[in-house]
Amino acid sequence: MSSLSGRDGPRYKHTASDTGPYETISVEKLTPIIGAEITGVDLGKLVSDNRPNRQVDEIHRALAENLVIFFRDQHITPDQHLAFGRRFGDLHVHPAAPHEGDDPALMKIHADKDSPRANGEGWHSDVSCDVEPPMGSILYIRQSPPQGGDTLFASMYAAYEALSDRMKAYLDGLIALHDGASVYRGLYANYGVADKVSYPQAEHPVLRTHPVTGRKALYVNRGFTRHIIGIPRDESEAMLAYLYQHAENPLFQCRFRWTENAIAFWDNRCTQHRAMWDYWPHTRSGTRVTVKGERPV
Repeated sequence: MSSLSGRDGPRYKHTASDTGPYETISVEKLTPIIGAEITGVDLGKLVSDNRPNRQVDEIHRALAENLVIFFRDQHITPDQHLAFGRRFGDLHVHPAAPHEGDDPALMKIHADKDSPRANGEGWHSDVSCDVEPPMGSILYIRQSPPQGGDTLFASMYAAYEALSDRMKAYLDGLIALHDGASVYRGLYANYGVADKVSYPQAEHPVLRTHPVTGRKALYVNRGFTRHIIGIPRDESEAMLAYLYQHAENPLFQCRFRWTENAIAFWDNRCTQHRAMWDYWPHTRSGTRVTVKGERPV
């Protein structure tokens, strides 16, 4: 049995009995290996009651089984967005990005005709440079472009499982450096955000074991991984180039077409994602709440 925990104890326990039909939500898979749309739930009403709730348990389960889940036509306030995130654990504050309102855990996501860039354009796992990277991210898009702006998600379970046994053996036990400085320095200057003296940096296993499902996942990404420790630098560069290309195989992916007031909730421990900025000069805008995670093992 595995659990998803916050400071106040286990929030979800994944057991062998969690394999039957869902009772309080409907789950429609996007692909057999990653992604599902969830219907039959009003998240605004759900978070108004903070007591244990069967529907919350089933959302936990759907996330564990599908890696990323989507909710359409949700009308939630910033406080409800934050409250939904807290149902999964304590909230993570981004080390560089601007936030909306008074709570620094409510990250601003916005791109329009005047933006020099958009959030998350390259393949990455959110803030993997933290010593304890985020467990999950919950993105609420209030305004979406008329076309474009999709987000791609890839299963790192599938990426690991498709490796040869010899490659798995080679990677087992290797550690990689993840660094945020080269990503975040100057990144939010257009919002008037000044650079910090330093940004997070951490060493993580190239292969990690998911604390809820017990499955192994590949845990390197183009965004933050800099090199594999303990092997020659040219070997590291060649190996990472192969692993990045491997992880981005379309066979491991699903693609989500945003509509206004839609929500995506993904598990950073076993996925990577990439946001497409193919909608200029239109606007895409919303907020993101991120849930704290644990040190990868």
